[in-house]
Amino acid sequence: MSQDQPQRPESEQPLKYGDCFNVKGELADQPIAPQDAAMMQSAEAMVFGKNQKGGPASVMQAAAAKNERSGHVSHDATTQLAGDEGITVAETKLPGRRIITESVAGQVLGQYVEPLPVTAAAATGGDVEEAPITIGEALAATALTAGEKPVEQSDAAAIQAAEARATGSSVVTPGGLAATAQSAASANEGLAQDVDKIKLNDGAAAKLPADKAATRQDAQGVMEAELRNNPTLTAYPGGVAASVAAAARLNEESS
Repeated sequence: MSQDQPQRPESEQPLKYGDCFNVKGELADQPIAPQDAAMMQSAEAMVFGKNQKGGPASVMQAAAAKNERSGHVSHDATTQLAGDEGITVAETKLPGRRIITESVAGQVLGQYVEPLPVTAAAATGGDVEEAPITIGEALAATALTAGEKPVEQSDAAAIQAAEARATGSSVVTPGGLAATAQSAASANEGLAQDVDKIKLNDGAAAKLPADKAATRQDAQGVMEAELRNNPTLTAYPGGVAASVAAAARLNEESS
């Protein structure tokens, strides 16, 4: 008499990147593996000096441990995308503050904006009395944290909204950030391969003709512009709207 093999309950599925983070594509469908978590913990500790409570490393560690206990992954397993394309914790220093972006295979899992210590701020030419983050600084940070993303209409719309709020004018400045982004988005629509498309960091040299501190209202306006022009009605993690929102949030916390 044959005996049925025991089966895992349908609810006992591996925790995937898409279950824990706002990622898409192939990465979203990959189970979080123990060695992925170990690499993120190591990278996070090198930048922060410790692992962040509730940060991507701790979330990944908890998910990987569950996946290992349930037999979905082995202890020495590494997700192929993480192994091939890397796990990074990147630090971008701006006057008086730093932006830390944690990514797997080029997709942002978490982003933090932190004030620099007084000595570090002075060493980088920052103000000891922490100045508010401007919209222009938030856009510059986007070019660093999501710079390899091909420019789409949603990005161009968000940049145009950000420029309008920074300058107080709805007139697009020729050769400025908004004009450059719109040209890039239009050109990219006719290209099939991402490798051929213009990226966000390709227009990073363009400057705003005027600037101002980012506020919650600015963040909402930029977010609405990005969402309205994205067919999926989602904002890109670490993108234009996310960076302006992070700047506005830090400005509120420090005011």
